[in-house]
Amino acid sequence: MTSLETPAERTDPAARAGVLSLSIRERSALFAAYMPFLKNGGMFIPSAREYTLGDEVFLLLTLMDDTQKTALQGKVVWLTPAGANNNRTQGVGVEFAAGEAADQARERIEKLLGGVLNSSRNTHTM
Repeated sequence: MTSLETPAERTDPAARAGVLSLSIRERSALFAAYMPFLKNGGMFIPSAREYTLGDEVFLLLTLMDDTQKTALQGKVVWLTPAGANNNRTQGVGVEFAAGEAADQARERIEKLLGGVLNSSRNTHTM
């Protein structure tokens, strides 16, 4: 299950522009959202909001049983528009900005995914 917006994002349109929140509770959802082919790692975030490639964003990520959100800076590197082929979920792919936070997030995600990381199952992006 994923959460698309925080209460602040729902009430403040300016906050929505640059802040994305994603809460992933299931390993299958994590596999579908993770973008391991990006240099610094990244996540696909379902969103009806329109973004442009290169937009700088701030991602608040909660993984599985974590009680705290991980704050990551990143940029939009993937766009899936509404009505995309094969019923793909509308949203954006965000590459984590290089740094310690990105390294830690990538390591945590890949540890949670384990052997599933190399699965040939479809994801939100590939």
